[in-house]
Amino acid sequence: MTTLKSDFLKIMTERGFMHQCSDLESLDKLAADNRVVAYVGYDCTAPSLHVGSLLSIMMLSWLQKCGGKPIALMGGGTTRVGDPSGKDETRQLRSIDEIEKNKNGMKQVFAKFLAFGDGGTDALMVDNAEWLAPLNYIEFLRDVGRHFSVNRMLTMDSAKLRLDREQELSFIEFNYMLLQAYDYVELARRYGCNLQMGGSDQWGNIVTGIDLGRRMGLKEQLLALTCPLLTTASGAKMGKTAAGAVWLNEQQLSAYDYWQFWRNTEDADVPRFLKLFTVLPIDEIGKLSALGGAEINEAKKVLATEATALVHGREKAEAAAATARKTFEQGTLASDLPTVEISRADLDAGLGVLTAFVKAGLVASNGEARRQIQGGGLKVNDEAVASDKAVLKSSDAAAGGVIKLSLGKKKHVLLKPV
Repeated sequence: MTTLKSDFLKIMTERGFMHQCSDLESLDKLAADNRVVAYVGYDCTAPSLHVGSLLSIMMLSWLQKCGGKPIALMGGGTTRVGDPSGKDETRQLRSIDEIEKNKNGMKQVFAKFLAFGDGGTDALMVDNAEWLAPLNYIEFLRDVGRHFSVNRMLTMDSAKLRLDREQELSFIEFNYMLLQAYDYVELARRYGCNLQMGGSDQWGNIVTGIDLGRRMGLKEQLLALTCPLLTTASGAKMGKTAAGAVWLNEQQLSAYDYWQFWRNTEDADVPRFLKLFTVLPIDEIGKLSALGGAEINEAKKVLATEATALVHGREKAEAAAATARKTFEQGTLASDLPTVEISRADLDAGLGVLTAFVKAGLVASNGEARRQIQGGGLKVNDEAVASDKAVLKSSDAAAGGVIKLSLGKKKHVLLKPV
């Protein structure tokens, strides 16, 4: 193993970000000389990024802290095509207006992790629609397409896995690989970009961009660095819950629910997640990771608060921790629990308990609510719901005029009549 000289790659290695690198020695030398300009691409498929994107955002953040220049590439152009990587079916094509709206929503999170500006190490935010949208198709095929072998493209995971499962791969998706490779070349020409980072599922696309740069006459060597695709200790996909994706924007997921996501981390994942999703010093992480038995819960609270502070700010992270403490440890009703408004008229008429839990977002359907009731999993004002025929009335509103609904011990929502 090469003895690393650069702070950036030392951090990538000791904190668990390192998975694959095209030329470790060359990248280490560039990083030691503060000459790395690196980008990660984010397609605009939703109004917010989610926890699955956080790993690469942290890589960009650490790069900047270590003297490199990060580029957040917004996929205003590539989103019009759709990345087939890891998908069994064609992505839904989105309108230009929807892509633009999603892009503006996604931008919110980057300022929490990166310092933007005109300085040498200040971050840039660029949209690949700038060069992809005006492309002339014939010229693109002649200048870029001629460097691609269809035989080799069919061996790439993004295409091969779809075809092996006998799932349709559209021609427009097949072109995605060319566009991503061309992004790398354009960023190298325009901004001196010499490193593309991303998840390990993007390795094939990234090295294709490196090869395209060489074929199109770029003089500087382009490099690749990928992080592992995370799953939890139990094998679940990172960033997915029964309720859906764990969004980074507060409009899609409250700071409290985000805190709770990290608080519910499996015991075996705590050391790894502290390294990846907080900026706590390694020696402090070591002490927290050594906690055993019930004490591991204290490490989980630190993880939840530190991870939430990065995305939502220290004040909201501490408030979420305080809310959880009141709710779970002191047994009091915390007024800043997630709140859902309901019609007072509906409540006066008698609101079915199944409907109430669905409205609160604690269950996805009446059927799921019934199954939870059978297992004793649903509570109203801390009392177990005994029947799926139960109804809520205004008299159920506790002090403060709200009704507390609970799913298990850790998920709570307040119903507020209006």
